[in-house]
Amino acid sequence: MPDTDSPEQERSRDLDRLLTFVDAIVAIAITLLVLPLAELAGEVHEGDSAWHTIREHGGEFGAFVLSFLVIARIWLAQHRVVRGAIDSDRRFAAGLLAWSLTIVFLPFPTALLADAGSQAVTKVCYIGTLALSSALLALVAVGVRRQLPAGAAARPRVAPAAIDAVIFAVALGLCLLLPVLSYWPLLLLTVADNVDGLQHRYVTRRRRHRVEGQDGSA
Repeated sequence: MPDTDSPEQERSRDLDRLLTFVDAIVAIAITLLVLPLAELAGEVHEGDSAWHTIREHGGEFGAFVLSFLVIARIWLAQHRVVRGAIDSDRRFAAGLLAWSLTIVFLPFPTALLADAGSQAVTKVCYIGTLALSSALLALVAVGVRRQLPAGAAARPRVAPAAIDAVIFAVALGLCLLLPVLSYWPLLLLTVADNVDGLQHRYVTRRRRHRVEGQDGSA
């Protein structure tokens, strides 16, 4: 009969609880995004045009869709990073909770997008939070890699989150330097996977050449 109080069982239980807690945080943050839209529905009375209300508050709907897609993308990236984690040590937990903090904060700048989206402080709060979130996720990936042996299939790559962080930073710079672009520079995220693919192939090719060079000199 297995010892349910063994350290390994306790670590696994702690890790599951931490990841469940983080998933709940993300779910609540995404739910909070729709609350301003739910309040708009209360302003539509019998005889009013619902379509008029939707058009009048198009900015809020656009901000909701944008933030939903961004949070979903970041959560999926987080899921890929942590699925191989085997231990919830202090550094790992701190990094993941710091990442969660950026997600919890995101509904605030999202609410600012409709009425104050053109202000520099809104852009810094919104896109800057996304950049910080991706950077923290890259650090979490480093922590998970340390838990797993080299070559393990579940060992996450750091590059995808790091590339996202750089793209968010570039997008923020473009938004601040060229206000006419609004938030369109965020579309740079559509090329993130291509950049990651190129980087991965480059690193793989260099590693292969290094191995072949060592075999040839042996």
